[in-house]
Amino acid sequence: MTYIVGILAIVVGCFMVIKTEWFLENFGSNAWAEEHLGSDGGSRLMYKLIGLAIIIIAMLGMTGLLGGIIMSIFSNLFMFNK
Repeated sequence: MTYIVGILAIVVGCFMVIKTEWFLENFGSNAWAEEHLGSDGGSRLMYKLIGLAIIIIAMLGMTGLLGGIIMSIFSNLFMFNK
């Protein structure tokens, strides 16, 4: 089941990176992205970065590395002992 969800997430991420203009037409531009990521292409860059993040997180989840990374980041916050 993990592989099916991971592959589906990778497909969605690739779709976001490849078809950025479709996302821009259907969901509109983002004022924050336009201000901070570029003048006219900030929203396009934001959609591409979100798609890339989805792909990376899905790959980490499929390989089993995501849990270790999350535990190493938040283990001190929740005082987990290894």
